Amino acid sequence: VQLVESGGDLVQAGGSLRLSCTASGIIFSIDRMDWYRQAPGKQRELVAMITSGGSTNYADSVKGRFTISRDNAKSTVYLQMNSLKPEDTAVYYCNAYSFPNFWGQGTQVTVSS
Repeated sequence: VQLVESGGDLVQAGGSLRLSCTASGIIFSIDRMDWYRQAPGKQRELVAMITSGGSTNYADSVKGRFTISRDNAKSTVYLQMNSLKPEDTAVYYCNAYSFPNFWGQGTQVTVSS
């Protein structure tokens, strides 16, 4: 199982970013995919999830600002992040629900005020 995240950057508050995560070694199309984040000194938290059927759910802190989507043909899950806030600063990781112990290197998102 390999997960490769990309798209993180330094952005000003109010800006937008689109994260990508490409998976290999799994049957991507049938697996739920999650985005997590971990800020310095804090526990990793679930931000968004998308089922194989396309149903989504979000943490309250990002609801209305973030959108998760997937492209099964590319084995890739995306996280569109709008109206970014300094408290969104974290390393963002994707995870395949059926393989909870496999993580990528993450991608750093830094939001300046």
